[in-house]
Amino acid sequence: MRKGFGFLKNIVWFTQLGLSIAAPLVLCVLGSVWLRNRFTLGGWVVALGAVLGVGAAFASLWQSLKAMERQAGEDDRDTGANFNDHR
Repeated sequence: MRKGFGFLKNIVWFTQLGLSIAAPLVLCVLGSVWLRNRFTLGGWVVALGAVLGVGAAFASLWQSLKAMERQAGEDDRDTGANFNDHR
């Protein structure tokens, strides 16, 4: 039964990966545009926001990939015989 949900599990991982990359970038750029308009700053604020957003997206990507690798390692591990599985 668990093997049948592998496809759904992968969809969830890919959705999480996409959101964890897109959200920091979008939020940093939107925040920097708001700061530029609110305080009449130059275009350098948007460039700085884009750089910070890319950095945050990369850090989030790295954490997501590490979590996926950790999860794959747990799935591959053989737990041995359970209490009711002794022969």
